[in-house]
Amino acid sequence: MGKNGLTNREPERKVGRWIFYICGFFFVSFFIAPLILAEGSVTNISGRANALDFATSDGFGSSGNSEESLLLHSHEDDTIHTHNEFAWTELDPYTGFIYAFGDLNCHNKHERSWEINGNQMPVCTRDIGIFLGLAIGGFVFSRRGYNRWTIKDTCLSIIPDNWLEKIYRGNHRTIAWIGFGMLFCVPLIVDGFTQLLTDYESNNITRPLTGGPFGMGLAILIASMYSARPVKFDTASQVELPGGAKFELQKEPEEE
Repeated sequence: MGKNGLTNREPERKVGRWIFYICGFFFVSFFIAPLILAEGSVTNISGRANALDFATSDGFGSSGNSEESLLLHSHEDDTIHTHNEFAWTELDPYTGFIYAFGDLNCHNKHERSWEINGNQMPVCTRDIGIFLGLAIGGFVFSRRGYNRWTIKDTCLSIIPDNWLEKIYRGNHRTIAWIGFGMLFCVPLIVDGFTQLLTDYESNNITRPLTGGPFGMGLAILIASMYSARPVKFDTASQVELPGGAKFELQKEPEEE
């Protein structure tokens, strides 16, 4: 019998493993793709997040290769920044797919990205940290996550039960869940808003370090959303919770 009251947690293992495999594939590919390209194939590019900027040189999705983008004027220091032309449709299928994924999901700013083999990586350093965190979070959930009826209780299931006994006895689950989530999000939020509101500029060490915890929390949340399945239990009272706590479904008051 599992600690949630069910005899089988294979669905939770599968969900966690899929997150680990998919995000791990992208994380590793972010390093492999620039490594196997010819040196200097992708350098000094800068685009937009959630948009295709480098699909072609002068056709669909080529705004990053426009004259204005290649010769960008900075109003901050009154200088001209020269960017290089790049099109991922001209690459082989594997590296093209990885760089297309980065083009769509990341801003691709060269000053916020690392280089390998003289090539700019497909995503910025923040996204490198996020995807590493996603892979780690998926792995952790595959080993420790349990379906406990609700998403919040399934998220909390990765924490040892003896740490949660007082929380469940006092019915402080929601507060614990929010606090647990904030632990993963606060580093990224503080780093991002400090840049927005002050002259502070994050660097390529702090960006992945703050992105990693956020990715872990996101992976655990996604895995819990897919794993929390009340249908697996006969009744709510079947769910085993820390400290001997039990779910009780509220009955609607009878009309007089």
